[in-house]
Amino acid sequence: MKLLISNDDGIFALGIRTLADTLAQAGHDVTVVCPDRERSATGHGLTLHDPIRAEAIDTIFHPAVKAWSCSGTPSDCVKLALGALIDDPPDFVLSGINHGSNLGTDILYSGTVSAAMEGVLEGIPSIAFSLTSYTSKEFHVAATFAKSLIERLSVQPLAKVMLLNVNIPPVSQAEIAGVKVTRQGIRRYFDTFEKRVDPRGKTYYWLAGEVIEDIEQPPHSHLPPDLATDVQAVKENYIAITPLQYNLTDIAGVSSLQSIEFYSNRHSG
Repeated sequence: MKLLISNDDGIFALGIRTLADTLAQAGHDVTVVCPDRERSATGHGLTLHDPIRAEAIDTIFHPAVKAWSCSGTPSDCVKLALGALIDDPPDFVLSGINHGSNLGTDILYSGTVSAAMEGVLEGIPSIAFSLTSYTSKEFHVAATFAKSLIERLSVQPLAKVMLLNVNIPPVSQAEIAGVKVTRQGIRRYFDTFEKRVDPRGKTYYWLAGEVIEDIEQPPHSHLPPDLATDVQAVKENYIAITPLQYNLTDIAGVSSLQSIEFYSNRHSG
């Protein structure tokens, strides 16, 4: 398979090196285009007012991997790769392996998911991979699953172009409970802004806080009630695969809004 890989943790991240090398060793045609530094939580941001630079990287990765370091965001990287750096479209756009989860509402901020979504916008099936820990550096379970997933999808292609958001628990292969197709859950954070003063006496703020784990996962009006959320599945040591789309239209909201008269050209006497 011809694979394009990006991330938001940057060119030197262990996650992308493990993913790219594992897939290259399996015989896939791998191209890496990713940010030259960490660009986490950039969402689907694009660089519009500065030039984007790309530098070929000859070290770091397996010798068969073609790699570029890009000055832009994760979405820039995929756009640049598809528009200028590679000759033919890849079979898949992959993103990750991210160091940390992308569960529930995390995806709205995630550069990892946004890089994969850029592939979907171009009509290419895409997969985002995340290891759900900021401390674990054991990416091999996630990379091995990525390899098997690509092999499975080469035999049984996706029914349509979509993004698969894959979250892998930070446990050993023996401790993985299985794989679940899931729906997007809810993950909220208790945000705090720490007020600090720099050496010149200027005030600045640092966003801190922590995730609130005990959030009730509400039912979905269009999905079966027994379909687990990504948050629930990972908590039980399952690999969670959540299909995502870029169309955010609220179907129930459309129906409710149609009953409201927002404008009338009738004038009162």
